[in-house]
Amino acid sequence: MDCRPRCAACCIAPSISSAIPGMPGGKPAGVRCVQLGEDERCRIFGRPDRPAVCSSLQPSEDMCGESRAQAMRWLGWMEETTAPG
Repeated sequence: MDCRPRCAACCIAPSISSAIPGMPGGKPAGVRCVQLGEDERCRIFGRPDRPAVCSSLQPSEDMCGESRAQAMRWLGWMEETTAPG
């Protein structure tokens, strides 16, 4: 499966605890990554400084759903489900 054009849910919905260029402390869930360009594409895709968690996210029917809104909901649910505590 390919990414949905201009979706970027995986660059907004999840938290990232590792450093991102421009976000040394990572990013909280629901916050747009600073590496997400105006075209809704990752500026550091394929680079070694891209966080491993980003590289591990692969588009799938479960994650992406039928729309960006569904992807945001699913990723938000995953964030809540896997949060420590």
